[in-house]
Amino acid sequence: MSETRYPTLEVLLSQVRDCRACEQYLPLGPRPVLRASETARILIVGQAPGARVHTTGIPWDDPSGERLRTWMGIDKNVFYDQSHIAIIPMGYCYPGRGKGGDLPPRRECAELWLDQLLAKLPHIELTLLVGQYAQRYFLGNRRKLSLTETTRKWQEYAPQYFPLPHPSPRNTPWFNSNPWFEQQLLPVLRARIEALHAS
Repeated sequence: MSETRYPTLEVLLSQVRDCRACEQYLPLGPRPVLRASETARILIVGQAPGARVHTTGIPWDDPSGERLRTWMGIDKNVFYDQSHIAIIPMGYCYPGRGKGGDLPPRRECAELWLDQLLAKLPHIELTLLVGQYAQRYFLGNRRKLSLTETTRKWQEYAPQYFPLPHPSPRNTPWFNSNPWFEQQLLPVLRARIEALHAS
């Protein structure tokens, strides 16, 4: 039925951007932020837009995005070229803040749209699972008991998936206490991205 309702990715994206399913729960109102093209070979799945991204409408337009691009070894021009890189978070709208930071992504986004979006991206060869919510959805019972352990076992999921911590400045203590992440995982991730982008 979805093939009839949404014959192309462009039509589907238009519907997602018009979605108002969670409107009553969103403190700043709905503004779905995502981008994709049927030719994309790399998919980035994060959590949900922060307040700044809600304002600009540009995904990862914040310090976390700067660090993510550094991890990937690419600049903004490559990062925002949706013909190569699709950016679809687990939640598409800013969910608001809780006691410890932004609230989790709302589940309605994935329930309503994610599988349909993924079905329209036939060329994805590498998916970055940024944070526990993406890892939970894509890895299911293959993930470990903690984000740290899942990320430490990244070779079990590569080359299709690379589990990553969230690149937020809040996680600086994690980066400092897990030097293997930068020493072992990131060089392999950058080489994989470079190979996909060059081919």
